[in-house]
Amino acid sequence: MGYQALYRVWRPQQFIDVVGQEHVTKTLQNALIQQKVSHAYLFSGPRGTGKTSAAKILSKAVNCERAPVSEPCNECAACRGITDGSIPDVIEIDAASNNGVEEIRDIRDKVKYAPNAVTYKVYIIDEVHMLSQGAFNALLKTLEEPPKHVIFILATTEPHKIPLTIISRCQRFDFKRIQPQDIVGRMSQIIEETGVKCSEQALHIIARAAEGGMRDALSLLDQAISFSEDEVSVEDALTVTGSVSQAFLGRLARAIYEKQVAEALQVLDELLALGKDTSRFIEDMIFFYRDMLLYQAAPGLGDSFERVLIDPQFKELAGLISQEQIYINIENFNKTQQEMKWTNHPRIFLEVALVKLCSQDRGSGSQVPDGQVQDLLGKIGELERQLQSIREQGVPAAENVKTAPAKAQRINKKAYRAPAGKITQILRQATKQDLQTVKSRWGEVLEQLSHQNQKSLAALLNEAEPVAASSSAFVLKFKYDIHCQMAMENDRFIETMAMILQQITGHRLEMAGVPESQWQQLREDFLATQNQDSTETDRKQDEDPFIAEARKLVGDELLEIKE
Repeated sequence: MGYQALYRVWRPQQFIDVVGQEHVTKTLQNALIQQKVSHAYLFSGPRGTGKTSAAKILSKAVNCERAPVSEPCNECAACRGITDGSIPDVIEIDAASNNGVEEIRDIRDKVKYAPNAVTYKVYIIDEVHMLSQGAFNALLKTLEEPPKHVIFILATTEPHKIPLTIISRCQRFDFKRIQPQDIVGRMSQIIEETGVKCSEQALHIIARAAEGGMRDALSLLDQAISFSEDEVSVEDALTVTGSVSQAFLGRLARAIYEKQVAEALQVLDELLALGKDTSRFIEDMIFFYRDMLLYQAAPGLGDSFERVLIDPQFKELAGLISQEQIYINIENFNKTQQEMKWTNHPRIFLEVALVKLCSQDRGSGSQVPDGQVQDLLGKIGELERQLQSIREQGVPAAENVKTAPAKAQRINKKAYRAPAGKITQILRQATKQDLQTVKSRWGEVLEQLSHQNQKSLAALLNEAEPVAASSSAFVLKFKYDIHCQMAMENDRFIETMAMILQQITGHRLEMAGVPESQWQQLREDFLATQNQDSTETDRKQDEDPFIAEARKLVGDELLEIKE
């Protein structure tokens, strides 16, 4: 094919072309000038931010015939050969498809050979986090002490998956998301040199939809150019990115402010009929209110706005809606966005959210209808009159509410209480060996529950662990009281656990559950009792036999011992 995508044609060939990563490019350029190039680099960051491009530029700069230079000349044979891939000494490896030990061993065996055409042999390993553990181990020693003519450049979008032993052997550079204004600047340069007509606002829409990735921005721009006729308009950019125009967002925000449910639902229907995605729409609404909040707080921060351009309609709306109402709207839309991720019918959640926002009280966010508010106010007034009448009759107000503590006690009694006596008995007979036996087979217990289609029962044990065991019983600690209560009041669960433990350990074990909030106190009480018993036993063992016999005859109350 003769046509090449924009992001391939305009791939950075010098450090100055790498947009938004000055903290990386400046450091690398200084190292090149001072000839302090490291043997291993780790480039990490989101997709499309210039990691692999920077690695290629660095490989050209260290091998440029005019070195030391801060920028590759792109004119000498070495620079041109590395750019077109004809020089075999710069090796790009995709770790996603070459992640085995054998591929890394092949690299380890070949690094000792000197480069053929240039000064340094450079290995660029892309998506390095995809290597297996064995491959990382094979790379470890070579990465730490490679030959002087070898440079490793590792690139990844997920640095947390790379072993620390690898990271500590590299100079790490974190590429950040590119700011929308930097993306717009780069796209403006490209369309100016290519002769394409494009609206300034359309570029801003594309830059914001790219979410900090230059490659994504250029792909969207390429798509918008193909979609448009003579000039990339705002509507073209909105269609390609799936974003919602500011006019629709303003209409919906005004409908919510004026409590016009029908108008809000009508706007939603029109947007969905245009093929807009519900997730993108609700994200646009959140950013619209966010921009409104920033405009109210600091009107001068125009560069920080994500979804709006300041026009008379937006200014008017920002003057009407209070900050408190903006907080409520953002919170409701954010909650709806989370709920939409786990449903097959996101439109329903969105419609419900709009109805709620249009029904709530403008000042406080209360969703109680006015009729119910009046009824509540009337009941409060009646109660106040009755209370005043009781006081006039000389009856203290406290006597009228003395049943409240009893009610609270009844509620508290429903809370689960661990069987202290049973647990104490188990603790007296418990041994470390018995506990280790149960703990070592606990994984098998959970697996058996899952295999027996008892997933609901297994869920109760997600954050439970055995904490004490004897030859006939064990104590199971639950993180939450409600899980402990549900488990211990379920006879089927207790019987199932006993059968599984009998199959695994060879003998039946009774189970006593205890919530984490009660376990510490029960344990401390048991240890205190044990210490007291041992002290009493030691005292009796050291006591004179004559005094011990006298104690038996008259008791401790009548016995007086003098030295």
